[in-house]
Amino acid sequence: MKIKNEITTKLKQTFIPTHLEVINESHQHSVPKDSETHFKVIIVSEKFHGLSLVQRHRAVYDTLKTEIASGGVHALAIHAMTKEEFEKKQQEAFKSPPCLGGSKKD
Repeated sequence: MKIKNEITTKLKQTFIPTHLEVINESHQHSVPKDSETHFKVIIVSEKFHGLSLVQRHRAVYDTLKTEIASGGVHALAIHAMTKEEFEKKQQEAFKSPPCLGGSKKD
């Protein structure tokens, strides 16, 4: 199973999200083609209600500890929100900045 699929499955099982995007951003970094090392997660769940941003991130990291510990996931950007918070955000806020370091590998 690909890492993206593993991440998606685990987050769905743990958080029962109303919205979930797992975006492989590896192609924007200095990694081999078809890598699965850099991800952005946009997750909306009522399980985040009443939790601080740090607590939300810890919960996501804990859910994905195997993927992170294995070294497969090098970077993980997390946008964890409740439904109300997500509705206030605009999609523009979720754009990742371009990678500025290193040379790209083909």
